[in-house]
Amino acid sequence: AQQLTESGGGSVQAGGSLRLSCSASAWPHNSNCVGWFRQAPGQEREWVSTISRGGGSTWYDAPIMGRFTISHVATNNTVHLQMNSLKPEDTAMYYCAAGPKCGSRSSQYTYWGQGTQVTVSS
Repeated sequence: AQQLTESGGGSVQAGGSLRLSCSASAWPHNSNCVGWFRQAPGQEREWVSTISRGGGSTWYDAPIMGRFTISHVATNNTVHLQMNSLKPEDTAMYYCAAGPKCGSRSSQYTYWGQGTQVTVSS
């Protein structure tokens, strides 16, 4: 059964902002780390950012560092990805994922959402 749900995607112009949300009715067992990945058409899925829900540590991939911010709101079981200064190359389907170990590889994450589309026009 799907346990993670993404929302907040949409279409914006370059320079705009979006805030993605990844919510769970209850975080699955062994899901301390929550990551965001993205996949553009014809390209491989790539890691974007990860947060440790327990300790609050965060990690970012180089292309989005300084523009995106990941955060966790414990009271409503939600992880946000605030995306500012969006560029056309940020256009992709964005997925959240949860797993026991924080990292940049898809294989480290056990649970996945269905994705939310982000489109940035120039």
